[in-house]
Amino acid sequence: MPLNTDEILKAISNPTRREILHWLRDPAGNFAGYPHLLDPQQDGVCASFIQDKTALSQPTISSHLSKLQKAGLLTSKKVATWTYYKRNEPLIARFLAELERAL
Repeated sequence: MPLNTDEILKAISNPTRREILHWLRDPAGNFAGYPHLLDPQQDGVCASFIQDKTALSQPTISSHLSKLQKAGLLTSKKVATWTYYKRNEPLIARFLAELERAL
């Protein structure tokens, strides 16, 4: 996936989206009380768990997750009717390296 620095900066300009990225850095720890069907580290966290943790509406969380995914910061995996999200670590590492180089 190509690195779109402007899109990433827009995505992380929102505190809720930054918080979601932070939580997904350690999904097993940050979503420990949730009944995971899949391994949160390997497969990601169900969108409904993220929604529950933020206490925001489903459309609002869906919009936040969509923006993070569009920027390439998250990947998603559909399992039955649920969508699981996890961080795109290779792209995040590339972005941080590019940011360090550019600044």
